[in-house]
Amino acid sequence: MGDSTVWTLAIAAVTGGTAVLASWVTSRGSTQAAKIQAETAARSQRAERLRESRRTAYLDLIEQTHRIGELYWEISAELRESASSTRNTRLDALLDREIAEYAKIRRCARVVELEGPPSAAAAALALQKATGPFYEALRAGRADGADCQEVFNAAYTPFWKALENFVDSARDAHQTD
Repeated sequence: MGDSTVWTLAIAAVTGGTAVLASWVTSRGSTQAAKIQAETAARSQRAERLRESRRTAYLDLIEQTHRIGELYWEISAELRESASSTRNTRLDALLDREIAEYAKIRRCARVVELEGPPSAAAAALALQKATGPFYEALRAGRADGADCQEVFNAAYTPFWKALENFVDSARDAHQTD
């Protein structure tokens, strides 16, 4: 009977060792699976946060573009008025507002540039630069008193086209995120 006890103990030890080993292997597998699942969830959350921050940046730039566009329409209306000191005073105030609105559109474009992707950033920069002809026309008209209405109004088409290009780039970037 002594032999039987030894064999029973040996089999019990091997069985116990196998159970411990199987438990360890299962635990490692579960740990690895949990780690992979956590990394996947974190990547998904980062991608969603990036998508939302890009969307917000795109919408902010579009909104600011419309605000500055409304200001340009105010300036165009003022430029249609007869030259007078009152008109010049109003144009000076509008020029100051244009500078303030440009600062906002520049900030919005920089945020898009930061958020990316490069295609949307390039379109945002082009949109920002499309505001330049309005400023230059009004500033030149204010400096030398020349009629700048025609030059100012000619800037609308490239400005709105730059906005369309930005919207297209932003949409493409947003759909591929």
